[in-house]
Amino acid sequence: MKNIIAVIVASLMTLSSCFDYLDKAPLDLISDNDVWNDEALVEAYLSNSYYEMSYFANESPGNNWDGDVFFPCFAVSHVSDECMSQWRDWGDALRWYNYKFGNLKIQGGLLEWWGYAPIRRLNEFIEKLPASPLSDDLKKVRTAEARFLRAFSYFAMVKRYGGVPLVTEVQQMDSPEEELFPARAREEEIYDYILNEIDAFADDLPETVDNSNIGRAGRYAALALKCRAALYAGSIARFGEVQLDGVVGIPAARADGYYRTAYEAGARIVNSGRHALYDADEDRTVNFRNLFLVKNNPEVIFAKRHNNVNGDHGQGGGNGWCVDFFQCPRPQGWNRGNLDGAYLELVEDFEYVDGRPGKLDREAIQQGLWTTEELWKDRDPRFFATFYTQNTPWKGDKVEYYKGILLPDGTVQTTDSYDGILATGDQDVDGTCFGMLKYLDENHDNMAGTNSAWATSSQDWQIFRLGEVYLNMAEAALELGNTNEALEAVNKVRERAGIKLLTAIDRDRIRHERKVELAFEGHRYWDVRRWRTAEDDLSREFSGLRYILDYNSYRAGEPKYRLIVIEQIDGAVNRPLFRKENYYLPITLDRTANNPNLVENPGYR
Repeated sequence: MKNIIAVIVASLMTLSSCFDYLDKAPLDLISDNDVWNDEALVEAYLSNSYYEMSYFANESPGNNWDGDVFFPCFAVSHVSDECMSQWRDWGDALRWYNYKFGNLKIQGGLLEWWGYAPIRRLNEFIEKLPASPLSDDLKKVRTAEARFLRAFSYFAMVKRYGGVPLVTEVQQMDSPEEELFPARAREEEIYDYILNEIDAFADDLPETVDNSNIGRAGRYAALALKCRAALYAGSIARFGEVQLDGVVGIPAARADGYYRTAYEAGARIVNSGRHALYDADEDRTVNFRNLFLVKNNPEVIFAKRHNNVNGDHGQGGGNGWCVDFFQCPRPQGWNRGNLDGAYLELVEDFEYVDGRPGKLDREAIQQGLWTTEELWKDRDPRFFATFYTQNTPWKGDKVEYYKGILLPDGTVQTTDSYDGILATGDQDVDGTCFGMLKYLDENHDNMAGTNSAWATSSQDWQIFRLGEVYLNMAEAALELGNTNEALEAVNKVRERAGIKLLTAIDRDRIRHERKVELAFEGHRYWDVRRWRTAEDDLSREFSGLRYILDYNSYRAGEPKYRLIVIEQIDGAVNRPLFRKENYYLPITLDRTANNPNLVENPGYR
């Protein structure tokens, strides 16, 4: 294994526990035998494998510049129906967003992750670990972790591409051609491999991950992966179409089996009592915000760990990320922030606490004047924890999105100031007038905007949490016809949110709850793809809101606003379009050229 040197060098550079080994011998002389006979190097090898799982950073294709210190970790939201990218003059901010408009073609480039280099290293680890000096108990745990990462890697690929080559042993230069250039397995074979693998190793992982192993996978992370993967497989079987002799698509007869597996995996997590919905704060809005800010809280099953040390393309030596700096309201070091401009349609999906639909009467709200309290009164507490908009409290002040002042004579002034009042607020008043509040830390210094300072957010990115597990169980139960179990699971989430419980349940209610509870957590794009609703949900025009400040009410001490709904917020010539072939990402011309046994996905030419 010649390229092991690069792996170990990278690990030694990032793991302080390995620094003692730098003076053993020149790094370029570390041999294969050295690695597997040195406990610290074995541990460094696996730690580096965690680092290579770049999709852990909200499906981004890499780490650092290609991951969560920069724009790629927000791409999965920008191509969904949750938001637009509001940094409209920056190529990197627009690169992935532009795929939203029917631009995903055979060349690919969106959410790529073809993980065979990391999988090869995991295969190597699994094969070589038995000869290492680690104790037998530790070998069992570390092998299970490596198998978890390998199974997760295949899940990351199957949900992108459908069936992919299944490689579980280290390929050699003299291996048969069919092993060196493997064909794609059927999609169901990949899902079955993932689920069977988890059954084989899950109980070898610890029930509780102690403080010295925070960030590693435990038993319930494996079960959460099983729950999610089986749910996805059930959806593909129920709603998808079998093509290419099963390379994409799963026979419909298998749907119930996958849904049952998903429900049982979720129930095992719930019944263990090891995790609980976060419920520490009486105020439901504060509680939901803190779910994403309080580290190691009982709801988190598996997370990508971050610290507050700069993680900017490896230069800072830390593991921070950019969520605060890119998503915060102004003031901000580049006078930007508010990267994700949440669509008004998503805002309207948040109900009232009494269970009434949140859809605004758009004609009525554009008549007369409104306070923001009147406009948003009695909304689901998750609304106030997920979005910021006009008058949202922030760092001891309020967010100002208004564009223009309604003067006493009925005209609107949009430049300069009037009677000492600025004509526009200090936010991105030409965007949707909604920002993403979820995950934001008000204590973060967003004015430190140089290359050495922006990637210093310390919030952990939650890959699996119990709220998702309950919603997975609800969906699986409903598809199996078990409406009581589905209703109970959804109401667990709604009860924690502080919103009226449901008395009946159907498919639309469950999908609605996922959209609200899991907003901006990287689920929505994959959900509408696996349900095969993306052609409708993502091929439509979206809208935003404008606030115009009324001068008279402002001077009277109760600011009111004229409201304008802005249609086609993405632009009149940029109509979002999801094509049928986009239910799978393209394998791409480069990959099919490198391996003649790879067949391209349907619809890509």
